[in-house]
Amino acid sequence: MSISHFIREIGRGKQGARDLSREQAAELMGQVLDGKVSDLQLGAFCIAMRIKGETAQEMAGFLDATAARLNTLPSAQGQLTVVLPSYNGSRRLPLLTPLLAWLLAQQGLRVLVHGGNTEDTRVSTADVMQALGMTQLNQLRPLQTNEIAFVPTEVLCPGLWQLLQIRRAVGLRNSGHSLVKLMNPVAGPALLVTSYTHPEYEASMLETLQLTKAHAMLLRGTEGEPVADPRRMRKSTLLLNGLVHDIHDPNDMASADNPAFPIGLDAAATAQYIRSMIEAPSSIPTPIQHQVSLLCKLATAIC
Repeated sequence: MSISHFIREIGRGKQGARDLSREQAAELMGQVLDGKVSDLQLGAFCIAMRIKGETAQEMAGFLDATAARLNTLPSAQGQLTVVLPSYNGSRRLPLLTPLLAWLLAQQGLRVLVHGGNTEDTRVSTADVMQALGMTQLNQLRPLQTNEIAFVPTEVLCPGLWQLLQIRRAVGLRNSGHSLVKLMNPVAGPALLVTSYTHPEYEASMLETLQLTKAHAMLLRGTEGEPVADPRRMRKSTLLLNGLVHDIHDPNDMASADNPAFPIGLDAAATAQYIRSMIEAPSSIPTPIQHQVSLLCKLATAIC
């Protein structure tokens, strides 16, 4: 099989490229995930989409193809699971996605974190969670109440993991890096917490969440992670079945907390910093507390 006819459509440059339909995008991504395209075609696809940019219809098609190949986490008696995609890691600030997971679990929620490294210059959530002694699942099973678990991407979808790893060869993100932030790896009710790094992604991600009828929070997180920026209050959009349920927009006001970050940002130092906040809850930055409150309200509305 070949994806050359798709590459001809999407590879004509930013002005001349044509968008694919949702069905065409699903067919293309299906061949990519199944490993049915040559390395040359795969590289051409990644660069062409990087230049053109994905439409919401294309991303929905990519998600359709992924869902058909995804190993999903079973749902415990139809109970809600909060999903935290964690792929960006941290370079300049402490990686607090595990703290968010812990706070949500303390509210009685099941929390699934999925991710993996696609570059070695950032601290990863997997490493911080390991330093905290949190569970990693290599075989999928239902989560219990108050449970947090990390699932590597290769367990969910080996083909998708291979697509993400192309970044190591070409040095650029590809459609897979957007896809993993929008997919639902749970076979049951799920609340997706997803984030964008640049404002231009907000509209396309929101439209995709609407098309896929997701329960979700969309925010500009910390360095692309799904946790609120501890330094300031930022806009977050809440969706129920793809419909905008609420929008919280504090106009990007700086947080009054001015949190004191640890000197080191490696996994061990970050884990110790998170432990210190767990032991002294009053030190948890207000934006993260606010995010937890919003997610608990949204979870209640879903249930």
